[in-house]
Amino acid sequence: QVQLVESGGGLVQAGGSLRLSCTASGRTFTFTYAMGWFRQAPGKEREFVAAISWSGTITRYADSVLGRFTVSRDNAKNTAYLQMNSLKPEDTAVYYCATVLDPVAPRRVGDYDYWGQGTQVTVSS
Repeated sequence: QVQLVESGGGLVQAGGSLRLSCTASGRTFTFTYAMGWFRQAPGKEREFVAAISWSGTITRYADSVLGRFTVSRDNAKNTAYLQMNSLKPEDTAVYYCATVLDPVAPRRVGDYDYWGQGTQVTVSS
């Protein structure tokens, strides 16, 4: 089992920045775990934001965040990060991290086995 805890969410003005963290515990990072970030706005489906492979050499981004968000990880700390810059009101959502025993960085919600509880990000205009 793997437990994930997100942190770093909050309220920020448009154009501002936030950095989300996702710390894993339990049977963690023993094998090749990919890490993903997803978000869900009220009334909408959960959508892919970014993902990073075990090694960190493969990263993937949704078109809507490309160039503004950066995903990274520190395997020694069992932690993944999502640096969010130039935030827009449409980025407002609950952000979730997820992990799966997979060497690459899948994009689909259904590809992931373990999920955090989510952290709220609100961007005011």
